[in-house]
Amino acid sequence: MSVKHAVTLDEERCRGCTSCIKSCPAEAIRVRNGKAAILDDRCIDCGKCIGVCRHRAIRSKADSLDCLSSFDHCVALPEPALYGQFPQPTDINLVLNALLELGFHDVFEVSRAGALLDGYTSHTDLDTDTPMPQISAACPTVLRLIRIRFPRLIAHVPNTMLPMELAAILARREACAKTGLPPERIGVFAIVPCSAKLTIAHNPEALEHPVIDGALSIRDVCRRLPVAMRALTERHAALRPLYLPRSLPEGLPQGGLRCITADGVENVTRLLEDLEDGRIMDVDFVALSACARGCFGGCFTVENPHAAQMRMHCLTDGVPANASDAMTLNELAPLLHDVQPLQYLPSLVLDEDLAAAMEKQRNIQQLEAHLPGLHCASCGAPSCHAFAEDVVLGRATEDDCIFKVRARMRALDAPGEPDDYLPAPFRRRAAKPEKKSPAHNRPGR
Repeated sequence: MSVKHAVTLDEERCRGCTSCIKSCPAEAIRVRNGKAAILDDRCIDCGKCIGVCRHRAIRSKADSLDCLSSFDHCVALPEPALYGQFPQPTDINLVLNALLELGFHDVFEVSRAGALLDGYTSHTDLDTDTPMPQISAACPTVLRLIRIRFPRLIAHVPNTMLPMELAAILARREACAKTGLPPERIGVFAIVPCSAKLTIAHNPEALEHPVIDGALSIRDVCRRLPVAMRALTERHAALRPLYLPRSLPEGLPQGGLRCITADGVENVTRLLEDLEDGRIMDVDFVALSACARGCFGGCFTVENPHAAQMRMHCLTDGVPANASDAMTLNELAPLLHDVQPLQYLPSLVLDEDLAAAMEKQRNIQQLEAHLPGLHCASCGAPSCHAFAEDVVLGRATEDDCIFKVRARMRALDAPGEPDDYLPAPFRRRAAKPEKKSPAHNRPGR
């Protein structure tokens, strides 16, 4: 199933500088004819390319607050990362009430749904049908990485409903019961920290139909929230008491389980490799996040992720969970049973025919053995192995490698050195002539 990713590329702005292909952990970007191109089947929506592109050619555009006018009743779904985006400690209820000033009629926190999923996992004492350790489904980038590179770990994900998707379902139910409006007149909008959740909001992989009507970036919302918060403070408005989240890492259950966490896509990849190889056995639950410091490091956030996480924990430390949510645990089972399981994405398959795939793999290995192995990205691929794969699959030619061209030029009888056209780091230094010893220092003199 093809997915329309939230990460897009503006060819007019692109300079073909290769910064993005070096930073992509999925090797999903190539530079051809001076322009970058994203391989959609390999993209995991981590957003790292957005942060390194100096020309702002790679971006991820979220929805606008103008979408609220299309519905009679609008509910905001703020992520916990939103609370840490303000330099001064702020009452969370002030932040949530400020969302009502922006045009929302109600707020349903994503952390509330996350607590429900955590409680469901703890109360069920981990599904015995799922192999250990179980892997959290809170990060869509991690889920897509597992689908592409670690298909043997798919069975370790107990369910694939994201907290924000559960929050959208429950928020719409509550709004319908409160207002009497039909579900289609209720607008549910997620306030997301990254491009991966923006993609999932519009193209859910585990649900048959989208349950979120729009996704706003934390960056865009933070531009308007301070004005609304200041207005509430100046007029001494009585704050509406709203739900307060627990200070827990996203996707990490309670109940005395042996849990480990990892953040950053490089660390996550190494941990998944260890899990796949069976080098980590004494663990019950694994919570992974592709961004540094979890969602606080998403590409849509504005504050330093370490400082933002510290602020959020200070604001929520000691806040008890909402006891009334315990009654909804029984409702989770049918919702989670309707979730579609993860499916393997064969984006790394060389050919459908096994014999042909093996032949292509041999050709890739042979070509890679004759490449310099510097991974300079001058060919437009992130590594020599990726370049060899591109050549065998017809996405590039051997002449795209400057070292292959240099070898061919050495055979030509042309004036000048064959390395003169190469960038300075790749030119071969001429051998220096040996210095002759002075005559009076030679033996026998």
